[in-house]
Amino acid sequence: MTEQSHRFAPALPEKRELYYGGEWRAPVGGSYEPVTSPGSGASLGTVAWASAADIDAAVKAARKGFLEWRDVVPLERARILKAMAAIVRKHASELTWIDAIDGGAPIAPMSLDVESSAQQLEFFAGLVTEMKGASIPMGPDVLNVSVREPMGVVGKIIPFNHPFMCCAAKSAAPLAAGNSVVVKPPEQASLSALRFAELVGDLLPPGVLNIVPGGREAGAALASHPQVAMVSVIGSVQTGRAVMAAASNPIKPVILELGGKNALIAFPDADPDEVAAAAVAGMNFSWCGQSCGSTSRAMLHADIHDKVVRRIVELLRDVRPGDPTNPATAMGAIISRTQMDRVLEYIGIGLEDGAELALGGKRPDDPALAGGNFVEPTVFTGVTSSMRIANEEIFGPVLSVMSWTDEKEMLRTVNSVDYGLTCSIWTNDLHRAQRTARAVEVGFVWVNEVGKHFLGAPFGGYKQSGIGREECLSELLAYTQEKNLHIRFKNLEA
Repeated sequence: MTEQSHRFAPALPEKRELYYGGEWRAPVGGSYEPVTSPGSGASLGTVAWASAADIDAAVKAARKGFLEWRDVVPLERARILKAMAAIVRKHASELTWIDAIDGGAPIAPMSLDVESSAQQLEFFAGLVTEMKGASIPMGPDVLNVSVREPMGVVGKIIPFNHPFMCCAAKSAAPLAAGNSVVVKPPEQASLSALRFAELVGDLLPPGVLNIVPGGREAGAALASHPQVAMVSVIGSVQTGRAVMAAASNPIKPVILELGGKNALIAFPDADPDEVAAAAVAGMNFSWCGQSCGSTSRAMLHADIHDKVVRRIVELLRDVRPGDPTNPATAMGAIISRTQMDRVLEYIGIGLEDGAELALGGKRPDDPALAGGNFVEPTVFTGVTSSMRIANEEIFGPVLSVMSWTDEKEMLRTVNSVDYGLTCSIWTNDLHRAQRTARAVEVGFVWVNEVGKHFLGAPFGGYKQSGIGREECLSELLAYTQEKNLHIRFKNLEA
């Protein structure tokens, strides 16, 4: 462990039980699962594991909490969310460290996740008065208005790549709208969610915020529970399908932010150095490529292909995996041994299919990293549209580079995958940029930019990449339902 690790070690959550109804509770049957650090393989203790019976108890507690929370006036809800944001900022260092040691991403990007969480809590607190209905003119003796009401209990199933942010930030909109939430943290990295409950749980009425770690049984029970009014999932397409199926009985709305096989498109007029830097940044190598928005397909025009590839390799030679808790580390660890093996398998598939390895492709040689789940940043060239690495989401540090000359064929390739989350377009021609942005079948497009989210701008995907939009007013409104109120007034003069 580094000096940084020792300094913040006491910040690991003391409570490892299930948190619901405002109390910490042992799981039914006393089930606990081991927690292992991806960067070292060291034990981080154990965490309670929710069964279907635990989920039932948590949802019932959340229902009680909702009945109180929905009647808290919006501006008071906003005040509480702002207080939660202040606590998150006060404890930013320890929350960052927990996600680094438990989730595997380096300290520096994890600190951005914590700040983003505080910002989203404040953002949705500021939107509470925007949950507006409308009046419909129907004559002098009638008042017809629509009003927005919270959904009820919202189930949140969150991923391992941004554990704290997806717990805290993604609870902001449903809480602001007056719902209670039951969060199932990721199986592999649940410690920061438990610490969040320790820090802010007392600010809310009992049952409004509930944290219940668990596996597939817990997720299925949460999605299908009759008292859960809505389910939100960030995860793989397979997870999204399973949740949709579970949420169909009883029928309830879902928000799904799922996978991506995103393209970075570079036209011949783009600057090769800028494109190379964008290709590296867009792959999110800090997270080992474990990001649904990663631009894992670099579609480079033949005129600049070689220059861009050379520069990408030069940039990545300085990006080495290392201890996630060391502030100097630029690239962290893959979340689990299973996921690491999956990434290495895809690298083997790429080689078998005829792609050329320009960089990486193996575990690092450094013996100090032998206990962790590390894979070098990997770049394939000579990739064609028929190869599996060009079509399937690897969720690892693997960039597939494709050369093109025919724009129509390139766009056909971009749109040929099942996903449609993000796309990054690089050109100095405004008309070309607009034409391409309209042609790509994705929900979020950057032009001469990559990787960034903008609070207030709707983020979400087309096709198998999901349903719904987040980080904007639409997300808040999605956690409400409209009720129409029709009033006929008596004619007192009659």
